[in-house]
Formats: sequence, structure tokens, C-alpha cells
Amino acid sequence: MHVDMDAFFASVEQLDHPEMRGKPVIVGADPAKGRGVVSAASYEARAFGIHSAMPISQAFAACPNGIFVRPRFKRYKELSDKIFAIFRDFSPSVEPISIDEAFIDLTGTERLHGSAESVGRRVKARILDETGLIASVGIAPNGFLAKLASDFDKPDGFVVIPEDGVRDFLDPLPIGKLWGVGPTTEKALRGLGITTVGQLANFDEVSLRRRFGDRGAALIKLAHGEDDRDFGGTSRRRGISIERTYLRDETDRARKIATMRRLADRLSARMRKEGVAGRTITVKIRYAGFITITLSATPPFPLRNAEEIFDAAMRIADPKLDGAVRLLGIRMSGLVDGGWEQPLLFGEEERAKIGRLEKALDDITSKFGEGAILRANDIRKDDD
Repeated sequence: MHVDMDAFFASVEQLDHPEMRGKPVIVGADPAKGRGVVSAASYEARAFGIHSAMPISQAFAACPNGIFVRPRFKRYKELSDKIFAIFRDFSPSVEPISIDEAFIDLTGTERLHGSAESVGRRVKARILDETGLIASVGIAPNGFLAKLASDFDKPDGFVVIPEDGVRDFLDPLPIGKLWGVGPTTEKALRGLGITTVGQLANFDEVSLRRRFGDRGAALIKLAHGEDDRDFGGTSRRRGISIERTYLRDETDRARKIATMRRLADRLSARMRKEGVAGRTITVKIRYAGFITITLSATPPFPLRNAEEIFDAAMRIADPKLDGAVRLLGIRMSGLVDGGWEQPLLFGEEERAKIGRLEKALDDITSKFGEGAILRANDIRKDDD
């Protein structure tokens, strides 16, 4: 089961201030000061095209009559704790994705709590009864499908994908719904005449391998709804993270991307040292004005090398990197044994090459110190 709170920050504000209900609420900085970004927007505000990480000045221009409020993170955390306590009443295996989103593994809970669908409805009802907030719930045979299900009918969604209904659900979806299908890959797939998940599932695998390498086979696997991730208590610790705070607010996009790559390099090195891979990736962005957002995703495979971490981080962070940024960070959580093996983004041979390269980089850094070897991007685009 995947549970995602609807417009969480903005919904909390509407909960605590009844006069705001049914009105466009924008959580973020003071528009009168002209700086900062949108932290969250109610669905009424989204109708004006407002979204998280949008500069507050643009949000004000789009909706000058909206209600602009500063975030109250202590209050959001208080309600989040209550929501996660409800999750744990139904399963010991809860994997947080962010303050308002989680996977819950219901395997083996049927005799105690009933069917997964009945649990989902009870969780949704308890969240409403105990917090006054609305959640969208997706239930499916695996995490990848459950996430698609919870996103499918927002807000106030409740979607169940039974095992015998996976194809009926997946086949009509636009190809861009699949993890790993960004704008570039989507354009390439469309060039092959593939516009829906069903078309991808039925496409010739040999032709896809020729065009995308082993990644083509991985995409077909996702198109069939296959996801082998394991949830539960296999993690050694909650997570590993690394951050960079700029001395001055950074506005140059190329420098920010270079920072993201260097963070991925350093995080990957730490994970190799500890012998772990991570299931969930979270990117932290703090803008000028100290508005902070976190963006999380759980790919259908654990991440461990720098290229995979960087690609996954940029997939979720790229639309949010505009504007003046004070801090960037990447966190990997849901840690598992680094010996895990499943060639999805890269094939076996490619992974072996990357592994040897990154081991060599570790040896150089260990012998000569951090900064002894740099990417060309770091030299050209970042001033450290």
C-alpha cells in the first residue's frame, strides 16, 4: 500500500484555519518581499498553475487574491507523526518516503486485519477521523504499482490494482508514467511509435535492447508491472546523506547541476565504504529566504553507484533547480546490502566497468585526499 497525503502543508493550513477552506492557499514566503519559493499549494491554487518551487513572485502574479502563508513545519511534523502512528497500527513494515508519504507492506497481516483493501479504507478513514486530513491510497501487488495507483485519482483517491487487473490498469497509461522514462527517453520511445505502457510491454525486446541496451529490457519489465523490491527490516541504518551550503545564494544552473553530480560522487563513495545500496532517494533544496523542500522517489531497484544516484536525483530535482539556491543535499535511505544485484539502469558489463572505475577513484582519494581527482564539470562550473 502506498499512502500520500493530498496537498499536505496547504491542507493543514486549511484545517487549522477554516476561513481558508475552498480558497487558493499558497504556503511559502511573503510575496511582498518578492523572494522565496512556493513550498506547497492547495488544489484551488493549483488551478491557477501554481506549484511547489515556483518563485513566490510568479505565484502572486498568477493568483494575487490567493492566501499566502509562511510554513509551520513543527505543526506539519506533529500531524505527520500521528499519521505514521496509524500506519504502524496495521503493519510493522512502514517505509517513509517523506513527511507525508509512505509505503506500507501488508504481507502477512491478512489474518489480523483483513484484506488489503479493507485495511486501506480503514487507514484512510482513521487519518480523516484523527487528523481531519485527506489521503490518497494505492494498493497493488508491489510498490511500483501501488505508487502509480495512489497518484491515479488524486485528490481523495482510492485505487486498488488486483493481480489479475495489472494489465488493464497499465496498458492505457502514457509511457511517461514509468520510472526511468524522462523527456529524452519518452521522445525516443515515441520515435519508435510507443506512446502507451501497453505498447511498450508488447514491443520487441531485441529491438529495444538494440536501441537502449539492457535498460530496454528493464523498461519492458516495468511495463509488465514487475517490481522485485523488498520492504521491511533489511536496512542497517535509516540513511546516509550529504549536503552543500553555498557561501552566497547560487543562481547559476550549471553550477547547481555540477554540485548535484559531486554530491552523488561523494555519497556513492560513502555507501561503497559502508557496503550498502539505497532504495529511496531524497533531494533537499533550500532556497534564498530559507524555504526548504524535499523531493523523494523510490526507484524499482536499489541505487549504489554515482551515475545511478545522479540520474535519479536529477530526475526529481531538475524542475526545481531554478532560482537562487542556498543549499543542496542528497539522501539515500532504505539501505540494503551493497552486494544486491539487479542490472536495470546499466547492464552487467557496464556495471562492472563503473564499479572498477569508482573503486579506482576511492583508492586515489584515500591515498591523496578528497579533491585529488575531479570531474571536468567541477573544474569548469564550480568554484570550489
